[in-house]
Amino acid sequence: MRTLVVEDDVTTAEVMASSLAAAGFVVEVCRQGDDAWFLGATEDFDVVFLDLTLPQLDGLTVLRRWRTQGRDMAVIAMAEKAGWSPRVEAINLGADDFLTKPFQMEELIARARAVLRRKHGYSAPHLTAGDVVLDTSTMRVAVEGRPIRLSALEYRLLSYLLHHKGRVVPGTELGDRLYRNDEPREANAIEALILRLRRKLGVKIIETRRGLGYCARDN
Repeated sequence: MRTLVVEDDVTTAEVMASSLAAAGFVVEVCRQGDDAWFLGATEDFDVVFLDLTLPQLDGLTVLRRWRTQGRDMAVIAMAEKAGWSPRVEAINLGADDFLTKPFQMEELIARARAVLRRKHGYSAPHLTAGDVVLDTSTMRVAVEGRPIRLSALEYRLLSYLLHHKGRVVPGTELGDRLYRNDEPREANAIEALILRLRRKLGVKIIETRRGLGYCARDN
């Protein structure tokens, strides 16, 4: 899942980015409000961590502009030792959740996974398609109860397709969600990755729609 961390403190941003990346998220970082607004308005993210106290443009203004423009990515607002007022204002402006600093990285990751599940209609941490079960809380995958070992990239691909089960996802969208902007990729990288994932799963849950994309479905 492509994630934007908007945090002006360099150390905090680096810790958040590394923790999220280790948990399977593809992370971009920016530290100023106007940059955050532009990125969120022009690029697609699945979840955004938005600090409310930012230089140049505050987080509430950024959030208000995004929602006014119809940007519907999940947003988790953040503030240090916040009382009820900024929480209520952020939620009323369209934030999906709120984190009070300081927080543990485990909570950060758990909240990101939870808002993404809710956004795609899942209440439990298990995503399924046929005999395939992906546990978002442990990052483990099983087929017919048998554990399957996946690479980080294969896991991100399967997770994204299962979050969007039943929808045809274009290859370009998968590329945007699986790789950072500065990561090189081969022209046929997604096709090759799909092939490897199918071989490891051994069941037909990923359908290719020629010229359109890929779709996870119950086999």
